[in-house]
Amino acid sequence: MAGRRAEQHPHGADRLCEAGDRVYSRAVRGGRVPRTDAEAVPCLLELALLHPDPDDMDWLVPTSPQEVMTRLLRGVHDEVSESQRRVGSAVAAFEWYAGLGQLQALAAPAGGSAVRVLDGLSRIQAAMDEATEACTTEVLTVQPGGIRREAELTEGLHRALALRGRGVRMRDLYTHVARHGQGLLNYLELMGDTVEARTLDEVIDRLILFDRTVAFIPANADRTMALELRHPALVEYLVTVFERLWRLAIPLTAPLPDTGIEGISHREQSIAALLAEGHQDAVIAERLGISVRTCRAHIARLSETLGAASRTQLGVRIAQAGLDGSERGLPAARDGSR
Repeated sequence: MAGRRAEQHPHGADRLCEAGDRVYSRAVRGGRVPRTDAEAVPCLLELALLHPDPDDMDWLVPTSPQEVMTRLLRGVHDEVSESQRRVGSAVAAFEWYAGLGQLQALAAPAGGSAVRVLDGLSRIQAAMDEATEACTTEVLTVQPGGIRREAELTEGLHRALALRGRGVRMRDLYTHVARHGQGLLNYLELMGDTVEARTLDEVIDRLILFDRTVAFIPANADRTMALELRHPALVEYLVTVFERLWRLAIPLTAPLPDTGIEGISHREQSIAALLAEGHQDAVIAERLGISVRTCRAHIARLSETLGAASRTQLGVRIAQAGLDGSERGLPAARDGSR
């Protein structure tokens, strides 16, 4: 199906098919079109002339003619043999679309371009590369999910090295579990003092901030869609969240604090607190960046250390030990009495 559609639309954004021309023109005039209108012209999504409306995924909003023009010129620059012909046709086409947009002032809300939906990993990577090239001062990131896989670290290594080469400072937040990944330690050694890393029991979902002007966050569970945020108020809010988490976090070079209870690790203390809040094993595992199997192994050790024979009794023991955040200590007697 995908191959057949591609054959039906063998063109670029500078010479749209007749059906694509009609739908894109309607989108520019009205500010958006229903997603169903674009089903017959997949070229508009493939060429990123339309993208999902962040306020309602059943609608598609047009990429501004000016932005499309910029993107085309960047690609045309590399096609030396055809650059003159393609630039001329692109300018002519999109000046016409820009004129249509002026009739409605693009009918979009005043801050419409401040939130952009990036649909697909290739578009996410392209937007991240563009933000990296423009970054001059600082990058802030939150990286959930426990131990960082080599593939994840390698994926963004070219951007990190480019930033290091320009003297850009980076601060990264991870979960405590990430301390056990050799890949992360190798990455930080490679980056040197350009990167500062800290860890917490749990962090928010993935967040990347460039120069406190543009932020990227996931837009779906499998991270195949992302939001690019440029609205100053939204970005400032996310910066504030990051800074507060940063102050609570522990430098990667410092050891985790002792729990003060013999036989209970820092991770088990975190699990105990989440159990006391009533969370299920799978939720606890996801929040701490560990597998459900590992989480249950820690719960079993907690039960053994605290002398609990059931989950209900474990909750009582956790409260008695003060692992739920209270100030009470575990009673001295641990003779197995119930």
